Amino acid sequence: MPPIWQFAGRMKRVLQRSDAKIAGFSRKTDASTGLPGCGDARARLDCRGYFNHQRTTAIARRPHNAPPQRETGPRINDRIRSPEIRLIGADGENVGVVTPARAMQMAEEAGLDLVEISPTAEPPVCKIMDFGKFKYETQKREAEARKKQKIIEIKEIKFRPGTDIHDYEVKMRSIVKFLEEGDKVKVTLRFRGREMAHQELGLELLKRVESDVAEIGKIESFPRLEGRQMVMMVAPK
Repeated sequence: MPPIWQFAGRMKRVLQRSDAKIAGFSRKTDASTGLPGCGDARARLDCRGYFNHQRTTAIARRPHNAPPQRETGPRINDRIRSPEIRLIGADGENVGVVTPARAMQMAEEAGLDLVEISPTAEPPVCKIMDFGKFKYETQKREAEARKKQKIIEIKEIKFRPGTDIHDYEVKMRSIVKFLEEGDKVKVTLRFRGREMAHQELGLELLKRVESDVAEIGKIESFPRLEGRQMVMMVAPK
């Protein structure tokens, strides 16, 4: 039986040859794809790392022909590139024309931001302020303005040539209410049967409506015949 040290030396040489074969195999490439060979465990790990790298790179890379990303909102701090600016201090005082570097120094000393509020002026006007608070208040004002925006609706009120006085007054109150709320009113007069032979009665009724809403409304489209009905559109003044 050989000494133990000889046995250990042989095992070391066998392992070195095995590692060399594996390393050489993992460096081989598939002739059809040009990718690392994936025949054994170590090569499969190399392959997995290669594909993970390719996937990560593909996600991070922007297309070469993609348009540049545009900055939104006012320029602040080091994004202000003008050689000179007209500076307004944190308390609203007019500091005068200074360099952006000097304005940035003053903003940092106050613990605030330098915000470009009038980029088209010559030179651009900037103010020292809390940009986070400014942005929040701007968004709040825009949200309130959207709430106040009135979506104009078209309401319809229907008459008949023989509408009685009481019914007429009820319908007129509805027309006045809609106009005061800022909506338009489509006044429709429906003819039935032989009533088509007396269209002048319907026209007289619509003229009466026009006269009664003259103070708060204006005629947007004058009476016209559409099939068996006469239509007039009234808009708020």
